[in-house]
Amino acid sequence: MKLDLSQFNDIDFENIGGWPKQVKVFFAILLMLCVFTAGYFLVVSDAKDVYVAEQDKELQLRDDFQSKYQLAANLKLYREQLATMEVQFAELLKMLPSENEMPGLLDDLTFVATDAGLRIQSLDWEPEIQRDFYIEFPIKMSVTGDYHQIGNMVSGVAKLPRIVSLHDFTIKRDDAGNLAMDILAKTYRFKEGAELPPEKPVNQGAQ
Repeated sequence: MKLDLSQFNDIDFENIGGWPKQVKVFFAILLMLCVFTAGYFLVVSDAKDVYVAEQDKELQLRDDFQSKYQLAANLKLYREQLATMEVQFAELLKMLPSENEMPGLLDDLTFVATDAGLRIQSLDWEPEIQRDFYIEFPIKMSVTGDYHQIGNMVSGVAKLPRIVSLHDFTIKRDDAGNLAMDILAKTYRFKEGAELPPEKPVNQGAQ
């Protein structure tokens, strides 16, 4: 049907019932488009945003469920691992020197160095360092000897019944042609009453 534009001339808006049929159809379609557009922006658009947000929330809940399901499926294994870690931690605590054993560590290091054939130039405690749940006790050592003797000393420190680690060593030749080594030994003591940071379970996947 061809639209006759002449029918739009002299339209009386106070007498809508007397409009030509084509004019009524045109304005009805225009009104419908306006209502549809207003309804979309006022109602449908907000509902669409809510729908998208709920979809994102659903994905997050699915991920949370999967993570918790995998953790529950491996709960027995995790408890076994935790028990093993507690035993290992207790064994490590036994290897840390007690407060009464701290002075004896200097004697142990002196024996290890002299047994390796090294000459001790100095062996002194450095200021202790407070950590979160343990205390660090540095010991500054200066010894002279040859490569084999230094290697034997390092091996001997590793065999001590208490945990002693070696750090920040420098080796140079002294005036007599021997090797002079400065090294920082560290031992540690667990703080009484300190709480360790919580262990995070390892995600093993569903069994």
